[in-house]
Amino acid sequence: MTAATLVRPVLWLACPVVHAAARDMWTAPSLRERYPVYLAAMHALIRPSVPLLEAAAGACRGQLAGDPAAGQLAGYFTAHAAEERDHDRWLLEDLAALGVDRPDALPGPACAQDIAALAGAQYYWVHHGHPACLLGYIAVLEGCPPDPVMVAGLPARTGLPAAGFRTVAWHASQDPAHSRELALLLGRLPLTGPVVAAIARNAAWTAMRAAAVLRQLAEPPAGELLAGESLARPA
Repeated sequence: MTAATLVRPVLWLACPVVHAAARDMWTAPSLRERYPVYLAAMHALIRPSVPLLEAAAGACRGQLAGDPAAGQLAGYFTAHAAEERDHDRWLLEDLAALGVDRPDALPGPACAQDIAALAGAQYYWVHHGHPACLLGYIAVLEGCPPDPVMVAGLPARTGLPAAGFRTVAWHASQDPAHSRELALLLGRLPLTGPVVAAIARNAAWTAMRAAAVLRQLAEPPAGELLAGESLARPA
């Protein structure tokens, strides 16, 4: 059984949960106030992406010496790290365009804990399981992007500057191609049954945690932005 054979039905079952939570977040009231909190949460989640990919590539070259999948995995993780590099900086620039200069203070404690659990678990699987487990995490995060048409309408819906939507728009347009690339990789990797099962379990777990983050973001804002922060209005 290939990883694609097992992971694909997991994504069919899990991604609708993520999409439903995202729909609740994007359609909730006060999207203008909610969107910077979403960007700040995405910054917290994306910030470890490149270090995670580099750690996985390093594990492939180290602990997986002799594993027939190691070379393909190391190449994929290295190339993907290059594609994802600086996206955390893009998000900070998007937040700055909205007048937010302290993004770490925006997500509530429960949301921050969910993000830490979501990203932190990946280090465990990379170093104490198999680096290929990270593919389940990537499959969900890149397999459930926001709708490009919806994203294109966000500046008008929120009244926020278009410069604040660059990173979200990029992922909405590019992640589907990344998902197809990953599906092809999952179909050709020579992985053992236990590793394939671990990838699928991580995909299911990631979807549940990602949905939890989005549900946190769909809740009413706890209060006003911190002193010194404002949401810029378009000129």
